[in-house]
Amino acid sequence: MRFTSLKELDRSEGTVQLQHHSSSGKDSIVLLPAPSKTDPNDPLRWPTWKKHVAFTSVCAFTFLTNYAIGGLAPAFFILSIEFDKTMSEISHLLTWPILVLGAFNFFWVPLANYFGKRPIFVFASLLLCVCYIWGACAQSYQSLLWSNIIAAFAGSSTEALGAAIVNDLYFLHERGAKMGIYMNAISGGNTLGPLICGFVVQSLGWRWHKWIAVIFTAVNFFAVLLFVPETRYDRDWSRAQLEASTSTSASASEEAVNAEKTAPTGVKMVGEPSDEPNAQPPKKTFAQDLSLWSGTPPTNLFKMFIRPFPMIVYPAVIYSFLCYAISLVIVVAVNILNPFILQAPPYNWKPQINGLINIPGLLGNLFGAWAGGDLVDMFCKWRTKKNKGIYEPESRLWLQIIPFFLTGAGCLIFGYGVQRVLSWVALFFGYGMISVALAACPTITMAYVSDSALPVNSDALLLVNGLKNIVAFGFLYGVVPWVEKVGYVDCFGTLAGIFVAIVGIGAVVLIVFGAKARHATAPW
Repeated sequence: MRFTSLKELDRSEGTVQLQHHSSSGKDSIVLLPAPSKTDPNDPLRWPTWKKHVAFTSVCAFTFLTNYAIGGLAPAFFILSIEFDKTMSEISHLLTWPILVLGAFNFFWVPLANYFGKRPIFVFASLLLCVCYIWGACAQSYQSLLWSNIIAAFAGSSTEALGAAIVNDLYFLHERGAKMGIYMNAISGGNTLGPLICGFVVQSLGWRWHKWIAVIFTAVNFFAVLLFVPETRYDRDWSRAQLEASTSTSASASEEAVNAEKTAPTGVKMVGEPSDEPNAQPPKKTFAQDLSLWSGTPPTNLFKMFIRPFPMIVYPAVIYSFLCYAISLVIVVAVNILNPFILQAPPYNWKPQINGLINIPGLLGNLFGAWAGGDLVDMFCKWRTKKNKGIYEPESRLWLQIIPFFLTGAGCLIFGYGVQRVLSWVALFFGYGMISVALAACPTITMAYVSDSALPVNSDALLLVNGLKNIVAFGFLYGVVPWVEKVGYVDCFGTLAGIFVAIVGIGAVVLIVFGAKARHATAPW
């Protein structure tokens, strides 16, 4: 088997010319990756509405996976009584699905790279709906647990592939904001789900939480079936990226400048390589977009399965999955534990009131997604302009300082608030601050991974999403015995220390040495 280096696929190694200073004195953004000049079926050339509808449908799929599985948390106290299970056993309704959500990325992503993303999304969204019907009808703890596990198997298809679709549909300068929206869909399911579930459980019972999810997933299945075409596109990365970098530099030749076409919004379209066929392929019809078959690449499926694993040595991948894992651990730990805190003495809250703790969680998610997406994009634009139009992916990592301080402090506030039986206000503020990380950290770091390894971003993101859930499962499987043994202060104090060490030290090291590491590892 012949291995290919990232440098052979992308000569820019992540460092690209993103802004072009024209003779008129105005800066324009260079579209990267360079869209096809002749092919109307290039997803980067789709109408804006078509991109947004497809992206929204996938985000809804991602949201509903977490909405029905993680959203059941306010019912844990009631379920422990109904099924006569301990707090640790009931927590398995969430911890085992978390493991499956990560592990089966290694199953879905190679299949999607080989057969296409569309057939995977269509099949998995239907399976998710069927699993929620099963869960709503479950009459035993084991049946409910397995319905959640199989639902997580279906939903795991969107963990890495959803992020990869961002790179299929949008340009580099749009990627941060769109990744923020995608991360809000993931984290929003874990906050809006419990918030709604609290009221549903109190009024209608926990089964209706599942039936509501059935209705939404059925609608989403038809949205995916009708409005998510195949986004996989055979793009010649080495040529497109090389031309994008050379034709927009200050020393670009006159021929390259003549090949450029400037859009009316001040965005510069880079001409396609000169040896691209001039004949324009016919635009696919709506009926053709509905096809579940888009061909297979000239390789075998086995190679697709093993191809991602060598990338585990890339510093960007290691940093991203560790940041995502510890952010997920802290948020889910609060989700698992808070029903047993707030629905028991001395608080004695009802499930619908318990669910209100997710309001600060939702606000934290929204702020984190904005900070990690739009704010980072604005910061990167400023840094790129300051750097004479040259964009470095490490520019994104500077704003890791926001979750570094907020989430670290939030862990301490929540831990002390529970152990010292402080007002619910302390718990709410602590959880809101903790929730910032679950949206901000992966938005920043996954965009950083995509920028650093764009031609193979789906494989790189597979490692990030798969490994973070496996690591998170290891923590969360033992979080209840851990808290019972050492208390909330020591538990959440330790989590705070791990979080700030990973996020802080990793960001500093990569800001200083990240560019050198990218260029050093690209020929591997």
